[in-house]
Amino acid sequence: MPKGEKSLWDIAIHEKEHKEEEAKKNEVQTEQNSSSTECTILFMGSKSAGKTSIILRFLEKDEPPKATTALEYTFGRRAKGHNMAKDVAHIWELGGGTFLSQLVETPITEVTLSSVAAVLVLDLSHPYEIWNTMETLLKAALNRIEHVISKVSAEDPRIYDRIKAKSWKRIEEDHPDKDILDLFPIPLVIIGSKYDVFQDFDSEKRKVICKTMRFLAHNYGAALQFCSNKTDALMLRTKAYVSHLAFGTQISTSTKNLNFDPNKPIMVPFGMDAMQQIGLPPVADSDLGHVNARSPMDLWKQAFTSFFPQQSVGDHTVADDPSKDPQYIEPAVDNMREQKDKELERYRRQVERKTKERAMVNGMGDVIR
Repeated sequence: MPKGEKSLWDIAIHEKEHKEEEAKKNEVQTEQNSSSTECTILFMGSKSAGKTSIILRFLEKDEPPKATTALEYTFGRRAKGHNMAKDVAHIWELGGGTFLSQLVETPITEVTLSSVAAVLVLDLSHPYEIWNTMETLLKAALNRIEHVISKVSAEDPRIYDRIKAKSWKRIEEDHPDKDILDLFPIPLVIIGSKYDVFQDFDSEKRKVICKTMRFLAHNYGAALQFCSNKTDALMLRTKAYVSHLAFGTQISTSTKNLNFDPNKPIMVPFGMDAMQQIGLPPVADSDLGHVNARSPMDLWKQAFTSFFPQQSVGDHTVADDPSKDPQYIEPAVDNMREQKDKELERYRRQVERKTKERAMVNGMGDVIR
């Protein structure tokens, strides 16, 4: 046999090894397709900002959105292939703006920590609430995440390092702003809603809001997308981000899906912005002598709130009573509730009457003495 040529025996062995390798690959692929994955997405943001509309568009449900009471749950599923298991996305929506921010504890748990993501929807038509809403909700979510991490780290000391590594993977560790970013521990998409109203704002106001929103998203390692439920193209782009968080679908970073111009809807995928591109905070010359910020976040907060003094969004004392909401009407339950309310009122009056009678008897006793 000429030197360098393979014998039939060598060819047979090579063919056998190749088939075994292919069989192992197919086995792994089949196992991946037959097992489902689950994730959790928390929607939070400004009150009446369009969170429900975005969720309905993602789930492809053609129905009018209803006001969200407290924390509501739904889910979406996607098949991996023919007769295969389905991936599941658990979707939680926090209603009421910042009023019930403590309810973020429900979707963020030890079980969901490694697969949870957040969507923060900020109403562009109400810039006087944007910063307070963002700050309150992200702080509540961050406190909860840190609490869960501290509990999990008792059994898994490397959990924090893994979460941090995943955060940098969304941005790239060689990003020029690496040393000044404060990445959010879980995937975060920031949606600027009601762009149809925002686009009619004064150009200077639009510029300040756009720059500030870009800074916030970049600082937290988030994606930023402006949206309007009256514009299909923007809703489709927003839906793509939810699909990415839910099922890991790819997000296009082509030039048509990337925009920094404040005269158009802002669209910035993960890690595609930079502090040099965003520019300096919009601080008025008259305010330069009063700036005492200790961090970039503080500096941008002072700049933004000087243009848009923030209105309180967390001073509610009583939430709307969901039992009075027409969408939750149930005659049998409502009739029983009405009956019990009447019984409670009668009991309250009886107690008041007996209290007054006792007071009168005690008063007469004191007079006799």
